[in-house]
Amino acid sequence: MRALVLERQHELSLRDIDLPLDVGPGTLKIAIHTVGVCGSDVHYYTHGRIGPYVVEAPMVLGHEASGIVVEVGAGVTGVRVGDRVCMEPGIPDLSSRSAKLGQYNVDPAVRFWATPPVHGVLTPFVVHPAAFTFKLPDTVSFAEGAMVEPFAIGMQAASRARITPGDVAAVIGAGPIGIMVALAALAGGCSRVYISDFSAEKLKIAGQYAGIIPVNLRSDGYAAVIARETAGWGADVVFEASGSAKAYDGIFDLVRPGGTLVLVGLPVDPVGFDVAAACSREVRIETVFRYANIFDRALNLIASGKVDLKPLITSVFAFADGIKAFERAASARPEDVKLQIVVADQ
Repeated sequence: MRALVLERQHELSLRDIDLPLDVGPGTLKIAIHTVGVCGSDVHYYTHGRIGPYVVEAPMVLGHEASGIVVEVGAGVTGVRVGDRVCMEPGIPDLSSRSAKLGQYNVDPAVRFWATPPVHGVLTPFVVHPAAFTFKLPDTVSFAEGAMVEPFAIGMQAASRARITPGDVAAVIGAGPIGIMVALAALAGGCSRVYISDFSAEKLKIAGQYAGIIPVNLRSDGYAAVIARETAGWGADVVFEASGSAKAYDGIFDLVRPGGTLVLVGLPVDPVGFDVAAACSREVRIETVFRYANIFDRALNLIASGKVDLKPLITSVFAFADGIKAFERAASARPEDVKLQIVVADQ
């Protein structure tokens, strides 16, 4: 099959590659329709690695996907040929201790699309377990279906935060994940969410949502804004979604005493951490790695209309222009939030 392949760092090609397509018990063959370009895909392209995950052989990119079921394996119920679906890209070992604890996202044996050495789905067909495939309601487009995966990260962050209705939240970083974290926090019960960034363009996109208040770090000090807006108390929940080491400078100045800090972004290098500031406020610190048992709820929120992700889709590319999509993503235009590639014939 033809696929968008990362040959090595800085080198992409659109070429034929042999990929397994045998449909066994409990699996589905899916014709891929839309795939989102994720920051991790771009990072593999530009850096060749993310932490311990190193691209050492050609790898098909893409893990945010929707499509149409074209073949159903033995034992599968509730899904038929022709169903429109989105797919959770991580396949854990369901007999592992992590899975039995309900934390399959941290299963060391999980096979996650487009994470070396596992191939992704920027290719016409893929075989995937039915257990990790979800039917799209009629109200959800293929484009929105491909947004369920990144939104699930926001949902995981909101879940880890243990939001109390009426909480005030602060999000650091107005990239795709930061905005989705803010939307998930609102859906989870936050009364309002302040979101910070240096990009006026991204903040403008975030600010079009009711309940999200943008803070431009080029002109405003984030801690001063949060203090002013909370009568000096601080945010109940702070989400770090930028992945920038600089975000940790004074981060505990944003959090109220007894509040919560949720770490979502993944810095490339170790960061400095003010333990005394955290302890003096008894800040509860939570971490996020992908998601678990939340994909269907993310889809339900989108289907309900309570969360509208369509404004975040900046541009759509044809499969033949997939390399151009990655080149544009790597250029990091400030006005871009989410780029998508349509694999299906148009």
